[in-house]
Amino acid sequence: MSSSSNSSEPTRPIPMPVVDEGRNMHAVTTLSPKQNTTRARVPIPPEKVMPVIVVPGIMGSNLRASANGGNTALKKNEPAWRPPNANSDAIQEIRKWKSRDPAKRQRVLDPDTLEVDPTGEIIVPPSTTEFVWDGDTAVSRGWGEIHSGSYGQLLAFLQMSLNVTFKPLWGKPLLAEHWSYLNKFNRANWGTTKSGVAAELTNDEMKKFAEFHYPVYAFGYNWLQCNSVSANKLGARIDEIISFWKAAQFKCDSVILVSHSMGGLVSRACAKNMPEKIAGIIHGVMPALGAPACYRRLACGTEDNSPTNSMVDNFLAGGFAAIAGKDESETTPVLAVAPGPLELLPNHLYPKPWLFLELMPKTKQRSTVVELSFENPYNFYRNFRSWYRAIDLALVDPAGKLGKEVETTVSMAIGKAERFHMETLGSYYHPQTFAFYGADVAHASFGTCRWRSTTGGTGFSTGEVESGALVRKEHANADERTVVFYDGSYFDFRHSVQDVAGDGTVPWQSGMDPDGKVLQTFRTVGFDHQGSYKSEAMNSLTLHLIVKLMQKK
Repeated sequence: MSSSSNSSEPTRPIPMPVVDEGRNMHAVTTLSPKQNTTRARVPIPPEKVMPVIVVPGIMGSNLRASANGGNTALKKNEPAWRPPNANSDAIQEIRKWKSRDPAKRQRVLDPDTLEVDPTGEIIVPPSTTEFVWDGDTAVSRGWGEIHSGSYGQLLAFLQMSLNVTFKPLWGKPLLAEHWSYLNKFNRANWGTTKSGVAAELTNDEMKKFAEFHYPVYAFGYNWLQCNSVSANKLGARIDEIISFWKAAQFKCDSVILVSHSMGGLVSRACAKNMPEKIAGIIHGVMPALGAPACYRRLACGTEDNSPTNSMVDNFLAGGFAAIAGKDESETTPVLAVAPGPLELLPNHLYPKPWLFLELMPKTKQRSTVVELSFENPYNFYRNFRSWYRAIDLALVDPAGKLGKEVETTVSMAIGKAERFHMETLGSYYHPQTFAFYGADVAHASFGTCRWRSTTGGTGFSTGEVESGALVRKEHANADERTVVFYDGSYFDFRHSVQDVAGDGTVPWQSGMDPDGKVLQTFRTVGFDHQGSYKSEAMNSLTLHLIVKLMQKK
């Protein structure tokens, strides 16, 4: 953007113009009286463009029934998944999902009959003397495709902050206030100090950064489908965006991706396919190796509390559980046949062991811990017969859609997840990558999963544990089940609570995987998983890292 005027003639500033879908550049201003003869000054965006694309996490994209039909529970284009953005919306959404039995949930969230819904709520950034924005441009850039409550603030923040670098003062460029504020930001909130990558941005760095225009986009995707499919669609969107700017006579050959959670897996797979079109990636709270919470949600339902939560947070967790599925009868019909969610299960690289049986005697004797080991986690996920299985085949098809193909369908979905982890993604990270993750004891996550019994007993071997037969599940407490062992003894088990530092969903073990494989990782605290991009600290860190990535351009 032009930062000063070559003429001494006084001018009045007009907000920066935007390029519309017709590739026309236009600016918006108010009419002035005839007596005002001061000429308007329009800052022209730089000819070089670096699009920034926000890629959300699982459940962060709005979905609707496909226009092609096929969904047996919804009309064409009817919303299927629209996370609430406000408390009033949440109450309505909770009531709606509570009224849906497992069969209805299966029919509504049918992966192959849904598409991204671009009509979601949008937060339009406020206009300033340097910047004006309109809802139509936001829609054209996909902002309505993703959950406004989680990402709307980030989109507006990036759009406003990235495109105003210097302001003219007495004919000289002065660094805009938000950049000066960023340089003073407490790096301890980023989990680091003012050194290395986190050092204050220099004037030379900001001048180089200001050579580009930064239009901000959002990319929604069908998170029930395999992340390979979503990665290919992201690649196609990137090609479309680059082509748009080239056709408008701007210089554009790559993009920056800002990912959240599972969006990091999508972004990595996409970057592996087209690394030359990715200038850099910033991963936020990515479950790089999966998360045991996914096993817990399949085996027991969505957790509605945490020992580190406040009363308010547990209330909110209960509301989310009501929407996502309070027990395995509600989560299994959706998750067990959807490759995307299954790709969040602990993968082959997640630290082993992570699944245990713990017998806690009523006396003061030490408890007995039995490791439920497996070399190949995907074979364990395909083990549908053990009492501690992840997936109960009897719960998969309440709507009767699959008939005799239940086991085959589930096995195929697990197979897609296995191939995505081992072949599509592997251990790949784009060379220009930064990442941050939560390692907060105040937001405990499942680092391991433990089935605990307080009914006594010692000395059980792994083989004896595996021979146990499930007697019943206590659906009043979805994480409880009674098991009978080889000698006829009955034991009541309950799934453990969150046990390691994290962000409430992703444990530090998974979040830190990029460490040593990317430019830098940031170990952070102070936010929960879904709220990571509503954190001032993480948004400021993201802004800082985008400038750092641009120094290579």
